[in-house]
Amino acid sequence: MSQQVRSLAAEVEAAVSAAMGAVVPADLAGEDPLVRRSDHADFQSNVALSLAKRMGVKPRDLAEQLRERLAEVEWLAEVTVSGPGFLNIRLADTALVERLAARGADDRLGVRRTQESEVAVVDYSAPNVAKEMHVGHLRSTLIGDALVRVLGHLGAEVVRQNHVGDWGTQFGMLIQYITEHPDATWRDADIDGATEATGSAVSALDGLYKDARKVFDADPEFKARAQRRVVALQSGDEETLAAWREIVAESEAAFQQVYSRLGVLLTRDDVAGESFYNPRLHDVVAELQEKGIAEESEGALGVFYDDIRGPDDQPVPLLVRKRDGGFGYAATDLAAIRYRVQELKATRVLYVVDARQAQHFDMVFRTARRAGWLGEGSEAVHVQNGTINGPDGKPFKTRAGGTVRLADLLDDALARAREVIAEKDAEKGAELSEERLDEVARVASIGAVKYAELSTSRAKNYNFDVAQMVSFTGQTGVYLQYTHTRIASILRRAEAEQAGAAAFDASLPLAAAERELALLLDEFGATLDAVANTLEPHRLAGYLYTLAKAYTGFYESCPVLRADSAEVRANRLALCRLTRDTLASGLGLLGIEAPERM
Repeated sequence: MSQQVRSLAAEVEAAVSAAMGAVVPADLAGEDPLVRRSDHADFQSNVALSLAKRMGVKPRDLAEQLRERLAEVEWLAEVTVSGPGFLNIRLADTALVERLAARGADDRLGVRRTQESEVAVVDYSAPNVAKEMHVGHLRSTLIGDALVRVLGHLGAEVVRQNHVGDWGTQFGMLIQYITEHPDATWRDADIDGATEATGSAVSALDGLYKDARKVFDADPEFKARAQRRVVALQSGDEETLAAWREIVAESEAAFQQVYSRLGVLLTRDDVAGESFYNPRLHDVVAELQEKGIAEESEGALGVFYDDIRGPDDQPVPLLVRKRDGGFGYAATDLAAIRYRVQELKATRVLYVVDARQAQHFDMVFRTARRAGWLGEGSEAVHVQNGTINGPDGKPFKTRAGGTVRLADLLDDALARAREVIAEKDAEKGAELSEERLDEVARVASIGAVKYAELSTSRAKNYNFDVAQMVSFTGQTGVYLQYTHTRIASILRRAEAEQAGAAAFDASLPLAAAERELALLLDEFGATLDAVANTLEPHRLAGYLYTLAKAYTGFYESCPVLRADSAEVRANRLALCRLTRDTLASGLGLLGIEAPERM
């Protein structure tokens, strides 16, 4: 049963605000109390420095008046004024322990459902049919999945959308090529590096697509036949549609293999690709014309903006219909945003897409607002992400200069994780069975890849360095997983040794390391809120690393099973248990497994 516990930071802010209400003019009493964590105390408020000039008083004098009011708050142990007028606030140990006890007794660890009014549609991953998923799909897939998990945990109604590329000229080209080359087998292909049947099929399709593209670019007659095949596809020719459906089905199965391996939430039911919106395109474009938003230019139809111009200083349009009558992919994106707001009732539509698409999405969103599809009560956000580079910081390519398959990256991480875990196991004088070693390596490698991705600010580029990712030390997923297993081991030993139940005792004083850990544990809910508001999963990843480091400091300075008394042992076991549960919950919201043993 959830108690949805308010954070101590929020309580301190409320206390400072109440003090402000008693000593500052009414028109200033509602200002931000400017409470932050501090190295000099538990919290610090700079509000006296902010308001003093506007009130015509000295900051230290105002800070002293606020201090006198805060001194009356029972659960504050000490409030002092320092420097030009900083308020340093220290909580009573009893307040800390009581708040931890409330969180520990709650199945949600006190995390409040702050997103219950939101319907969040999250567009992420978006691979292309008949092509293998590559390194470029990793960021969108993992960032989107983490946001889906966090927003859902905070109470939002979340709708996952996988906008796969499954329509257009390329399919006419591919189907025509396959039709003309019946010996070009792909259904049961045996391709190097693709160990599963569907993966092999898509590897073969990827190769056939590249072959078809070469012929399409070099042979005008084949190009004409391929274009007629596109018309057949769009007009519903059954033979062409049957071939297209088979290609789509094989591709979706291959995507699901990768998603299953990564442990992300996307399923086939979440696919709403380009073909899904094809029947809606005529109505979308007609509405844009009726409202005078789309204009004809040189036989095409586009939306123009005075402030968006090309190198020649000419307006760059958002192309919605081409000269030949075909629709641009902007029309599909506009149909998607209209569908998501009007039919899915989205209050927030998130597009987890490469930062290089920023101008395109800016134009799409502005057009949707002009059309009235986005307005009060709904917003669209381009959740931009940078690119992944190789370990040397250069663009990630194969030795031959091609695109790196995502499956190959995961294989590399798995192999390296297996080596590291086997070495660590040998150092301990133990030996895992091959089956157990495979499972531990699987969990660690996927956790390593995910944490490396999600601990980086999504807007920045980062280097994919497997050797660093799978390290048991430093800011890695493996370190967090290992910390979780250490805590789980202590709790198992406590149970085996009948060391007594874990229980918080508010009458006990806290050591410095206990206080630091306690204050961090209380920040979990606020951290999740920050992720939801900023759409930056790295805030949660960074918090979990800081929490794990604080636990290590606590464990090294505060004996748990060999504590001085049964009461202290019970209190520290309770701290261990809450830390374990918080790490497990946080890792789970990043899509990372929290193993009991490694």
